[in-house]
Amino acid sequence: MKIVLATRNAGKIAELRRILSGFDIVGLEEFPSIGEIAETGVTFEENALLKAHAVARGAGLPAVADDSGLCVDVLNGMPGVFSARWAGRHGDDQANLELLLAQVSDVPDDKLGAHFACAAALALPSGESRVVEGVLPGRIVRTPRGTNGFGYDPIFVPEGEERTTAELSPEEKDAISHRGRAFGALAPIVRDLLAS
Repeated sequence: MKIVLATRNAGKIAELRRILSGFDIVGLEEFPSIGEIAETGVTFEENALLKAHAVARGAGLPAVADDSGLCVDVLNGMPGVFSARWAGRHGDDQANLELLLAQVSDVPDDKLGAHFACAAALALPSGESRVVEGVLPGRIVRTPRGTNGFGYDPIFVPEGEERTTAELSPEEKDAISHRGRAFGALAPIVRDLLAS
């Protein structure tokens, strides 16, 4: 059975196809009638559920969605749910990264703790749904490094690492990432629900 990922982000689709291997995964590009889904929730869980339910209804198929972002300790957990549009325009990774670095420019390095958070949701056309969360603790670095990944990956160093998530191979990142942890926990739920 097909599962629709509630995203058009090619990087995220590739990443989730690796993490949810064994499922027939398609992105929203196969459902042009499903327009943009407003992320009006104030938590990662609310936004993930909004998107998953909207896509499950629109496609008539099980849908998986996530909402994730970077939570910086000294910024009281921001940009958080606003990570993708922190600089004002959704998906402008470079502007978001530059704004965040400017905002913490006077903060000492030892106070740049942060974590990536992800809520992953599965919604069925019947309305049934499940949500799980994943977290990757780490810290911010001031100089972007690496070309793998997207978003804030070039300035985030996971706990226990010296490399940024953009310097990790896709397989290394999937094994530890917030999204990998959330979708890894969601995969058996997807299998159970779709088997019943």
